[in-house]
Amino acid sequence: MEISRFTLEQLPETTALFERTFSASEGASEGKTIAKLVDDLVNTTGNTDLAGYCAIDGRKLCGSIFFSALQIAGKTRIFMLSPVAVSPEFQRQGVGQKLIRYGLQQLKNEGIDIVVTYGDPAYYRKTGFEPIGLNVIEAPYALSYPHGWQAVLLNKDITLSEYGKAKCVEAFRDPAYW
Repeated sequence: MEISRFTLEQLPETTALFERTFSASEGASEGKTIAKLVDDLVNTTGNTDLAGYCAIDGRKLCGSIFFSALQIAGKTRIFMLSPVAVSPEFQRQGVGQKLIRYGLQQLKNEGIDIVVTYGDPAYYRKTGFEPIGLNVIEAPYALSYPHGWQAVLLNKDITLSEYGKAKCVEAFRDPAYW
C-alpha cells in the first residue's frame, strides 16, 4: 500500500469511495451526504487550507482522508481531520490508522500546530488524539456528541489553553455535520 497526496484527478474515484464506505456503514443517504461533503470540500477550499491523502493498493484506491483549516483569531495553525474513509474490503487492516499517522506527519512537516477531530475517542486515541473540552477549542457548531471532540498536538512547544471559537472552511458550514 502506498500513501500519497490527493490530486484533483482522483476526485471522482475518491467521492465514490466515500459514498460506498459510508453507505455500507451508515446507509445510502449518509453515503451521498458524505460524498457531497468531499466534493464540496475539494471544490470550495483553497490549497493552503486543505490537505488530502489517498491510500492505494496496487491500482485500487483503498482509503482517503482530508484535513481542513480551522481559524481562530490570532491563534496557532489548527487543522481538522474529517472525513476519513476506508473501503469496506480493506477495513480492519490498519489502513485508516496509517492514513491518519501519515497525514499528521505531513501536517507537522508543514508547520501545523494542532489537529482536531470529531469522532469515536477509542478509535482516534490510537493515533494520539485526546478528548478536549469545548472551552479549549470551541467547535464551529454545537456538537451532538461533545465527548467526541479531540485534539493532538503536533508542535510540542505549545500547550492547549482556551483558544476560543473555531471557524471552519465553507464545506463544513452546515450544522448537520456537527
